[in-house]
Amino acid sequence: MPGFVLQAAPAPPELTRPVVRVGFTVSRKVGNAVARNRVRRRLREIARQVIPGQARPDLDYVLVGRQAALGRDFATLRQELVEALRRLKALAPQEPLREPPQDIATP
Repeated sequence: MPGFVLQAAPAPPELTRPVVRVGFTVSRKVGNAVARNRVRRRLREIARQVIPGQARPDLDYVLVGRQAALGRDFATLRQELVEALRRLKALAPQEPLREPPQDIATP
């Protein structure tokens, strides 16, 4: 059982520049307010680490927290988010690594 569900939708075209927007929701079925807030904090942190560098900026995202997120290892949650982005075809295209410019020493 995954720790969350990821939903994506096209961002409104009236946005002046592509900004990645992310929403979080956790149902009362997950637990009391303390448990829901803990799930929300964990989801917010994995989104902060993964989405800006790996997600398409032309989409809006919503992470729906599940009960399994409470006991899930943090690294596993991060990997699940990358996998969810891949499944939604929402991974940003990877730019090829560029070599840093070489300084030419003058004699």
